[in-house]
Amino acid sequence: MGKEFAYRKLDVYHKALSWVLDVYKLVATFPVFEMHALGGQLRRASVSVTSNIAEGMSRSSTKEIAHFLEVSYGSLMEANSQLEIAQLLGYIDKCDLDNIETKTMEIARMLSGLRNRILENNN
Repeated sequence: MGKEFAYRKLDVYHKALSWVLDVYKLVATFPVFEMHALGGQLRRASVSVTSNIAEGMSRSSTKEIAHFLEVSYGSLMEANSQLEIAQLLGYIDKCDLDNIETKTMEIARMLSGLRNRILENNN
């Protein structure tokens, strides 16, 4: 397959990629009128998680890498908030929200840990 990109070596990237697919499956169950509103916002926020991991790992400075991991974390929290709204509106059930939030919390811990390790190794 050629060159192995740095982000593809990260467990957090693979967890987040799987999580994005889970989010897309949930959004597919939304009412048609929400596909471009809340559904679109949720899809963009979830894709931003993996995109920012990939972009960050392409940077040469630890400060930049840490910044993109922070942006990824922020997108993860944005998507989680939107999932809560979807549950309150009845688009997804509480069990689905609980299941995806378990994965969200794991990814959040992994992102924080990776960011901290990168910054500690720079000092």
